[in-house]
Amino acid sequence: MDDSSPARPAAAAAPGRRTQAERNATTRAALVEAGRRLFATRGVADVATDELARAAGVTRGALYHQYDGKTGLFAAVLESVEAEVVARVSQAMEACADPADPATRLLAGLDAYLDACADPTIHRITLVEGPAALGWQTWREVGHRHAIGLVEQSVRALAPADAPVPALAHLLMGALGEAALYVAASEDPARAREEARTAVLALVAGLS
Repeated sequence: MDDSSPARPAAAAAPGRRTQAERNATTRAALVEAGRRLFATRGVADVATDELARAAGVTRGALYHQYDGKTGLFAAVLESVEAEVVARVSQAMEACADPADPATRLLAGLDAYLDACADPTIHRITLVEGPAALGWQTWREVGHRHAIGLVEQSVRALAPADAPVPALAHLLMGALGEAALYVAASEDPARAREEARTAVLALVAGLS
């Protein structure tokens, strides 16, 4: 054979055939969707791994392979929901009446956050099941990792140049979480929401 002959191109993947990475992504998405639904309606403690696998249409082994069990899957669900909340808040801030005004942006973001936390699924996953299933420290780290950048950005835009922005942002994060819990625990959520909104805005007013 003539060694100078051009090498044959590698055979192309069969049309429609998915890669292993694509199959893994599909499995993870199905598990997260099933976990979100079951954890939000019944709680992490009352859902068995077999139920999660059946609801996702996968084997129990696949659940353990992808997430190392129920707690790992719940952690992924929490990450997904926290990212969704931050996305809602960011979109509201960008779509507000005056996106260039820090106070208007923050007000829009606050309203979007309170609206999101009023969603039963988001409320249960982020504020009830999160600390119970993962422990307070891990739950707090997940929430802060997703939201602290956006909160710091808002604080930096409103506070004096010499203000301790990281500390103020952490305090504001705590106030926002308590505001959501206050509304959820009230017998009159509409009234409690307005009270919480007013209280958070009063705190923010002290930044400038």
